[in-house]
This record gives sequence, C-alpha cells and structure tokens, in this order.
Amino acid sequence: MSATRTVTADPPAQSDGILARLGRSMAAHTRLVIGVWLIALVALGAAAPSVFTSLAGAGWQANGSESVQVRELAEQHFGGNSSAAVQVVVHSDSVPITDPSMQQTLAAATEIFSADPRFGEVVAPQTGMTISPDGHTGIMIAGANASTDEMVSAVDELGKELTALSTDTIEVYPTGASALWSDFNKANHEAMIKAEMMSWPVTLAIMVLAFGSLVAAGLPLLLTLAGLVASAGGLVILNEITPISVWAMNFAMMFALALGIDYALFLVARFREALRTDPDPRAAVAQTMDTAGKAVVLSGLTVLVSLSAVLIVPAPAVRTMAVGIMLAVIFVLAATLTLLPAVLGRIGAKVNGGSLPYAKRQQHRSPMFAAWASLLHKHPWPFGIGAVIVLIALVVPVFGLKVAMPSIAVVPEDAPVRQGYELVQQQFGDGAPGMLQIVTSTDDAADTSRLAMSVDGVAMITPTQQAADGSDLVMLQAVPTVDPSDPAMETILADLRSQLPESALVGGAPAENLDLQKALDDYLPFVVVVILTLGFLLLLIALQAPLIALIGTLVSLLSTGAAFGIAKLIFQDGHGAGLLGFDPQGFLNGWGPVFFFAMIFAIAMDYTVFLLSSAKEHYERTGDPETAHIDGLAHSGRVIAAAAAVMVAVFFTFALADPLPPKEMGIILGVAVLLDAVLVRLVLLPVLLRLSGRAAWWAPAWLLRVLPNISFSHG
Repeated sequence: MSATRTVTADPPAQSDGILARLGRSMAAHTRLVIGVWLIALVALGAAAPSVFTSLAGAGWQANGSESVQVRELAEQHFGGNSSAAVQVVVHSDSVPITDPSMQQTLAAATEIFSADPRFGEVVAPQTGMTISPDGHTGIMIAGANASTDEMVSAVDELGKELTALSTDTIEVYPTGASALWSDFNKANHEAMIKAEMMSWPVTLAIMVLAFGSLVAAGLPLLLTLAGLVASAGGLVILNEITPISVWAMNFAMMFALALGIDYALFLVARFREALRTDPDPRAAVAQTMDTAGKAVVLSGLTVLVSLSAVLIVPAPAVRTMAVGIMLAVIFVLAATLTLLPAVLGRIGAKVNGGSLPYAKRQQHRSPMFAAWASLLHKHPWPFGIGAVIVLIALVVPVFGLKVAMPSIAVVPEDAPVRQGYELVQQQFGDGAPGMLQIVTSTDDAADTSRLAMSVDGVAMITPTQQAADGSDLVMLQAVPTVDPSDPAMETILADLRSQLPESALVGGAPAENLDLQKALDDYLPFVVVVILTLGFLLLLIALQAPLIALIGTLVSLLSTGAAFGIAKLIFQDGHGAGLLGFDPQGFLNGWGPVFFFAMIFAIAMDYTVFLLSSAKEHYERTGDPETAHIDGLAHSGRVIAAAAAVMVAVFFTFALADPLPPKEMGIILGVAVLLDAVLVRLVLLPVLLRLSGRAAWWAPAWLLRVLPNISFSHG
C-alpha cells in the first residue's frame, strides 16, 4: 500500500508547528531578542577586528604522512631545519657573499632571528651548498622552533624588517614555505576584502530591484552583517582552542553574505505575502516561519551536512575552512530564525517602506514565472532535453581535469617570496627552491646518499648533517632537476621512496604538497558519497517522497559536474585567461575538487529546497501535481532568480582579484550558481517534476510511518 500525507482541512491555531511558535515568540518579545543580539554582537564584535591577524596561516599538510614525519624529525633533531624553516636569500650583483657589506647584512638578519624564540638554529650560507657558484648569492636558514602556523605568523611580523635590510647594492628576500604562505595569505586577504567591498553595493541594487522596497532590501543586508560579525568573533574564540586557517574567515565572509541574503530574501518575501492575508505582524511571522522557515532550516542543514563531509579529510587547513563556513552558517541561521522574525514583527507593514512605483502591484505569485511554469508544463520534453544536452556537454571536460597544489605563480610577481624564489632558481637551478629532505639512520647514510644520487631527476645530494642532539639520525637534501610544481616531481619522490633503504624517510615542501594532494584525491570519493547520501536523506525526510528526493539530489550532482567542466576549460586549458587576467597553471588547485564540490552541492541543494518545498506546500493543499508544479515555480521563481543573482554577483566580484585562488573560487562558484539556477532549478527540475506527476510525491506507507511528519503548508 502507498500513501502521501496531504493537508485536507485548516488546523486550529494551536496546531502551529515549532517554527511557527518560535516566530510568534520572537515577534512578541522583540526588545528582548534584539537586546540579546546586540549584547552578543558587541561581545563577539570586540574580537572580530583581530580575526585576520589571530587566525592560523598554514595547515596545508596531510596529517600522518611521511613528509609530516620528516618535518617533525627535522624540528626535533636538526635544529628546526625543516620545511617550515625560513630561508633568507641575500644577493648582490656587485660584491660577493664574503664582502664585509654582505656579511654585515647576514649578521643583521641573524640578530633578528636570534631575538625571536620561534626560530631555532640559524645557519649561515655554506660553500658548495647554499652559496651560488659565482659567490654572489647566499641562503641563510633560520630553523623552525614553533608550529607551522606560528612560523607563518613570524614571517608576517618580521618579513618587512628582513626586506628592509636591502640596500642599493644588496637584495634581501625571505623565502621558503613559511614565507610563501605568509605572502600568499596576505595577497588573498587583500583580494577578498576588495571583493567584499565591491559586492555590497551590487547586492543592494539587486535586492532593491527584487523587492522594490528599500526597507525590505535592507533587512537581508543587516541580517548578513550580524552573521558576519558574529562568525568573525566566533572564529577568533575558536582559534584559542584549536588553530583555524585564515582562509576559514575568507570563505565564511563569502558564504555568510550569500546564504544570509538568500535566507532573509526567502523569509521577507513570504512575510510580505502573509501580510496581504493577515495584517497582524505576529500572525504573518508565524505563517512565514511555518512555511518558508522550514525551507530555510532544511537548506541550512543541507549546507552544514555537505561541509561536514569535508571534515574526514586529514588536512587541517581544509577542515578548518569547512569549520569556518559551518560556523558562519550557524550564526546566519540563528539570526534568520530569531533576529529577523523579531524585526519583522516589530516593523510589520513598514517592511514595504520606501517602495518603488513598479513594486506597488508586486505579488508573491509571479505572473512571469507562472507563465514560464505553464510553458514547461505544456512542452516539457524540448526544454528538458535541451537542458540535459547542455549540462552533459559541460560535464564531459571533467574527465580530463588535472589537479595539483598551487605553484609560485599564485603569489604576486612583486611579492618578496616570489622574487627570492626566482633568484634561487637563477643561481642554483630550477629545483633548488624545492629541495627534498631525507632523514635516515647513521648506518644507512652512505647507501642512502648513493642510491638517491642514482635516481633520475636528482641533480645533487648535499653532505650528511648529523642530528644536533646526538641521536642516531642524519639528514641529506636532494636537489631535483625540475621546478617544485613540475609534474615530474611526483615521479622523483616516488622513486626515492621506493629505492632508498627502509629507514629513509623523504619529505620537504614539495613532498608535503604531493602527500596532501594524494590525501585529497584518496578522500574525494568518500566525501562525494557522504555528501550525496546525507543530502538525499535530508530531502527524503523533508519532502516525504523518495523519487523527488532522488531527483533533487541527482540534478544537483549534474550542475556541480558542469561547473567543474567549465573550470577545466578556463583554469587548465586557459580559455578566456587573457580576458580574466591570469596565466593558467595547466591544472586546477588541488583542494578545489573536495572543497568546491561540497560548497557547490550545498548551494545547489539550497535552491532545490526552495523550489521543492514550495511545490510540496501546494501539493499538500490541493493534492494536484499540476498545481504543485506551476504554483511551486510561480511562488519561488522570483526568489530563486533574485537569490541566484545575488550569489553570482558576490562570487563574480572575486573573479576580479589578482591572485589565482580567489579568482578560481569566484568563477567556479559563480558559474555553478548561474548554471544551477538557470538550467536546473528553473528548467530541468520543474520539467522532471512535471514528467513524474503524482509519482513525485508518492511514498510507501511503511516509509511514512518511519519518517517524521513534516508539512510545508500553514493552517
């Protein structure tokens, strides 16, 4: 036997659901709610300004990997001469490294490092190792005596002091992995702030056009601002417990703005419609929360579930980026479900204040989207097939997608770390900036050196360095013949690990990147399966219908794949690179597939929930699949279009950034939203809803007995 749950009669007021009661309570106690939020924002806001200086800068590693073991051994036994050590390149065209002026510069740099406990042993340039063949360039190494995050912070603080040692004839550049992350984070932070500032006025303009009211348009922005301040302060506090990547705030800012506006837009639009039938603000808030509020909660849960899957990846930076977004979503959800109802209950009909002339006849049920839904209902096949063909054509390039960790090209050309990096390559060879570190036992030192030198792609092996604490360990460094970002580096590393004695461990910055990339690749299938499974289960619980829950999940996967296909064409193949102002690396940044998949899928499910919850509401009221299809799109189409326009505007502003990572992020997410809203939510999903008819809402009786009774209609 099969069944569907359908509302057949108006329930009494006391049957209001939890969210309706919550809405009434918030609207009835506006002063208390607003007061609590003000106190919370003042408390969290006090910490918010320090968010970018207090958050961690590194964490790009695969916990438990061989390269991380080598770094830890180097820090414990070799004076901190690990991948996190800071290298200072000192160069002069006119005088050699032995000149008193050069020695004075090196001595000044040594004093800077010696005064900071985060640095360990300072090693002066060594002949045959860290002094160039022409004698005009030397590399000083300041060992790491702190965590990778603290070493990045140390370069943040001392970088300018070190570069200030440069004179008219002597150049000084801090370089190495810690300096790379320092300059990398600074460039990206500046780009993110610039993009955020550009996105706000564009967003406000879109909101005014969508609502036709200055007050209604301003509410989502105020709500989002509250979420941003709260999440920034929350991240600073959380960082006291566990290191949080500075990228967490970058992503949190973007998602708080995009999702906060989405949620507020959905609720405010529904509240304005509710006021037409019931002028009592509290009743209108209750109706809004009982319908649109459920969709917002489900959407927020979907985002949280999608991002939680990323937590299984053993990479601190990737995990904390997910944590940052999740924290922002939690604060935005909290504000949407408490602060926004309180404000709406307070202002009531004033929500339409400052209305533009064209908006006075604006209805929640959009005639334009009703006409579009009717057209899809009459001619589903041509539109559905056309959308599928376009999406599949965009998915095909994914099968040629290559991924790798970012190269030095992602850092601006004038950044000190890049200038130092390129100088090292010029003076010491292409592979010099990415030396591989080998730690082995004293007994195996000779064999390790001999076998390492025989590996194809190894240019030189440095003399063995005995452990500083007297332990039975030695370190050697292998200088590759290729740039650290060259694909051949993976083969060199694999050959070293397979051919060296069993006691030998191979690490170094390039190895850490490759180990992280392998971990990301290995965990990607698990992340995808977890996200798809949990996303389907959430839709099933909310919609009480297995077929439409499955359809909603699969079409989200299709739009996600299409976004990655376009990413391959742009960032790997370089199509449009000149227009967008970047040089393609020939691959997508390695953390993109795992992280962007979770983010894109979460956004796609956001619109799925908005559309299907609206359709379910009308099906519950009428039991008619045609009404559900047409009215579902008619009531949600304008909100989906406006929300998508806001997200696209927010994300595409990041495409204007100079550094490649935020450009990648902005374009990929912006294209994903555009494809999802236009081809999937406004074409393909409505067509599939039409073709599946009543079966879309069918569920076996046993399943309905297991699932909680969730309704999207209001009495």
